Amino acid sequence: MNILQQIIASAQKTIAIEQEAIAHLHTLIDEEFAQAVEVIYNSVGRVIITGIGKSAIIAQKIVATLNSTGTPAIFMHAADAIHGDLGTVQKDDVVICISKSGNTPEIKVLVPLIKKTNNPLIAITSNKDSFLGTQANFVLHAQVSVEACPNNLAPTTSTTAQLVVGDAVAVALLDLKGFSDKDFAKYHPGGALGKKLYLRVSDLTQIHEKPSVSPEASIKEVIVEISAKRLGVTAVVEDQKIIGIITDGDLRRMLSKNDTLEGLTAKDIMSASPKTIDNDAMAVTAKRILEENGISQLLATHQGVYSGVVHIHDLIKEGII
Repeated sequence: MNILQQIIASAQKTIAIEQEAIAHLHTLIDEEFAQAVEVIYNSVGRVIITGIGKSAIIAQKIVATLNSTGTPAIFMHAADAIHGDLGTVQKDDVVICISKSGNTPEIKVLVPLIKKTNNPLIAITSNKDSFLGTQANFVLHAQVSVEACPNNLAPTTSTTAQLVVGDAVAVALLDLKGFSDKDFAKYHPGGALGKKLYLRVSDLTQIHEKPSVSPEASIKEVIVEISAKRLGVTAVVEDQKIIGIITDGDLRRMLSKNDTLEGLTAKDIMSASPKTIDNDAMAVTAKRILEENGISQLLATHQGVYSGVVHIHDLIKEGII
């Protein structure tokens, strides 16, 4: 086996081991899991998630997932908690503690302190019979039989299982709350994901000038307008209504067919009844129309009046494409 084959075999084995572990997890979802999620759902406080080592990193990711799906959550490092950060936990908070073994020294110190506050304690652990498992109010069983690490030491399969259980909690809460795409956009305003949910055509048209000519405009006027507005297109407008569109492609085709431009006007070379979109439509709708029709520009309207141009480059720039 050469080095490339060795790498491929190692990677495939890792994925197979973790895949098997994840496939087993759904059999561990029981009434206790549902009760734990219900406690979080009914809580008026936050979810405080804690752990040590690699479990702490997983805790931070679960915190991010909960926050982005409408469940307020805070990360508290287990080591820091027993050295002053336990004040993070407030009266109505629910605490989730993540530990594969459930028996690490920091966890053994932290758990009794949390129990003194009477906050509900939820464990995510591979070992239900551990100190954490027996002390928690609810146990979310993230059992794994073996790590993907050849030495069965480095947290690999176990952290993957913890992450999957955390995702299961977050999505169950999302379902209970009826969390919608509009809610999701509220928590993701800056990324491409959020833009797909809130960015409208009007947000794109306002960044450009509105290229337009009258039906009687000369070909020279059309060329000047397209060149000046730098969108490769102009609307043909009459009484503020779109009656046609001329693209730079239309100009090239016109020049190849005609020996002279004399007497030609915009209405002679325009494409009538062009594809349009309302200013209030979502940007993703503009993307779909552009892709379905194999075009690069789309004319926008507001209450039937020409309002601007959406260019495919705008969608690329915003991360919609």
